Amino acid sequence: MPRVNLPNSTNDALLIFDGDCGFCTTSVGWLERTLPAMPATIPYQWADLDSLGLSTEEASARVWLVTPTHQYGGHLAVSALLRHQPSPIWRFAGWLLATPPFSFFGAIGYSLVARYRYLLPGGTPACAVKR
Repeated sequence: MPRVNLPNSTNDALLIFDGDCGFCTTSVGWLERTLPAMPATIPYQWADLDSLGLSTEEASARVWLVTPTHQYGGHLAVSALLRHQPSPIWRFAGWLLATPPFSFFGAIGYSLVARYRYLLPGGTPACAVKR
């Protein structure tokens, strides 16, 4: 598989997800069709994780939004993605997801989805996060 590095532009972001997980791939496809300001996406299996500052364990456990200056994982990656949308509704939802006490519930919700993603629509046994 090809290895992909982070783009050089300081304005670029990269959304890293589990390409072996049908639920994850379906979710990223939905985001690409729904959000007007969507960064480049890549399965972690194709990414040069070392250059992105991530381990295989980190990348397989949750979605990551990597920018030249920040790494956002899990619900905070979703929050950062939403906060960079042109629509005030999406930005507000992203802000809520990163603000206490909503962030606490966002983290729990994301953790449950990540843990049981193999049971969700599009999920397969390959989606199960190894513990």
